[in-house]
Amino acid sequence: MGRGKIEIKKIEIPASRQVTYSKRRLGIMKKAEELTVLCDAQVSLVIFSISGKLADYCSPSTDIKGILEQYQQVTGIDIWNAQFERMQNILKNLNEINRNLRKEIRQRRGENLEELDILELRGLEQNLEEAHRVVRERKYHVIATQTDTYKKKLKRTREMCMALVHELELKDENQQCRFGAEDLSGVYDGSISMVNLQHDE
Repeated sequence: MGRGKIEIKKIEIPASRQVTYSKRRLGIMKKAEELTVLCDAQVSLVIFSISGKLADYCSPSTDIKGILEQYQQVTGIDIWNAQFERMQNILKNLNEINRNLRKEIRQRRGENLEELDILELRGLEQNLEEAHRVVRERKYHVIATQTDTYKKKLKRTREMCMALVHELELKDENQQCRFGAEDLSGVYDGSISMVNLQHDE
């Protein structure tokens, strides 16, 4: 029993749409490869999913660029012209931006000011003052941060120094106590000897 006809319309459920896309993409890729082998046709297939992921196939005897050039020759449509013009416009805009930035840099360095009127000079002055304020604030912030860091390092160093001094003092006290105990033990041993001697007499 054959499958029923599927109504061709957008699948609303995203999960089902993705499954159908994956299956049909593999199917159309297989058909393109079979068409190349069976009929010795030059086939190029380019697919973009809804997420922008590319899937493509091209006959082994050619490449996509060659297919597009052949398409352009056969149809007479210049498919590169629009892209070239768009790139030319982008390049023109970038060059204009570059010229303006270079001009602004020179003016900020005090060069080429003759062409500026009083309003432009005032605006340039305000921009320089604002830039100077930002740089000064950043400088003070860096100084404050470094000062805090050095204070913390100094505090840790002092604490380590105090701990070492305290440890050395404890060692000195222990040594003195040990020496004192040794001296007293000598006196104690001598006293015992004297007592024993008197007892024997």
